[in-house]
Amino acid sequence: MKIDLENSSRLYYSIKEVADHFGVTQALLRSWEKEFKSTIKPRKSEGGTRQYSKEDINNIALVFHLVKEKGMKLEGARQMLRQRKDEYSRKIEAIEKLEIIRRELKEIEKQFDSLEE
Repeated sequence: MKIDLENSSRLYYSIKEVADHFGVTQALLRSWEKEFKSTIKPRKSEGGTRQYSKEDINNIALVFHLVKEKGMKLEGARQMLRQRKDEYSRKIEAIEKLEIIRRELKEIEKQFDSLEE
């Protein structure tokens, strides 16, 4: 299940929701949290439950892109994030906005199709 960050008013998401959003395990998210301490910093409740903000999710998207999509090793991804975090953030934001536009266009197409019937 994808999280709709653009239209959601929620401040925090559970580790399960974030793991489902990226199609990864909760254990992998916890591992990335340790590996990318300066980038992924979820808030923790008194009981230790992780609560991910939209910024945390965007940072995880950067790590996901570098490690899972580009196939980089963790050290390489860590170096890349230090050097080009802003550049990758802009690319990820652009991709997310394009996906939203794509969904909207498909919805408009469905509406036009229903008018023709």
